[in-house]
Amino acid sequence: MKRIILLLAVFVLSSSFDMGQVDAYNVGEFFKLRIHYGLVNAGYATLEVKDAELNGKKMHHVIGKGYTTGMTKLMFKVVDNYESYFDKETNKPYVFIRNINEGGYKKNQQGYFNQANNTVLVKDYKNKTEKTFSVPENVQDIVSSFYYLRNHPRIDKLNVGESITIDMFFDEETTKFKLKFIGRENINSKFGKINCMIFRPYVQAGRVFKEEESLTVWISDDNNRIPIRVKASLAVGSLKADIEEYKGLKHPIKFKN
Repeated sequence: MKRIILLLAVFVLSSSFDMGQVDAYNVGEFFKLRIHYGLVNAGYATLEVKDAELNGKKMHHVIGKGYTTGMTKLMFKVVDNYESYFDKETNKPYVFIRNINEGGYKKNQQGYFNQANNTVLVKDYKNKTEKTFSVPENVQDIVSSFYYLRNHPRIDKLNVGESITIDMFFDEETTKFKLKFIGRENINSKFGKINCMIFRPYVQAGRVFKEEESLTVWISDDNNRIPIRVKASLAVGSLKADIEEYKGLKHPIKFKN
């Protein structure tokens, strides 16, 4: 189970959709996913949007949390905290926070983006180090990626098999995050049947996932574009996550009658 909650949260929160015609979210938006490992209720992942201001710029402050519960917590305790401050107009990130404890594996970092120079200063409070990294223009952090992508103008125009790729800074390096559109499906949730778009993020095979296409994400096929379901085939076992709670959505969810 090592780092499973983190990885699931990462890909759930990174797998929706550049700046587009319809704003997909508001300050006050909150949702929670219940995570199962096999038949066991393993934990939860949450995201919440708050208001903030940095150096006179109006920001969204998003807080993401992942944590294990019950027997899973006794066997492998996970308490993850991810935060991002990004510009309300451009969606460019200015600060990220990563404070995690995954079965004793700990990281406590803050990153400061210089959007004029395309650099990010990473302060590692656990190891007491500071490093500056060059990044591409329009790079996103792990949390801001989700909100940047949710408004993508192409998201509802993709043909089956087409992909969207963005630059994402995570773990002191920039990676190409690729998301492939699989199709559409109606999903039964605890709130009713929901129209969904299906996406497959490309992940690193070997350590945790069986292969590059081991992760599948169902996103609400409406103007919210929130994750409804996630399935992952792991090197050992499988994970499934379903929407458990939501509030403060900007748009009504489109339920099927």
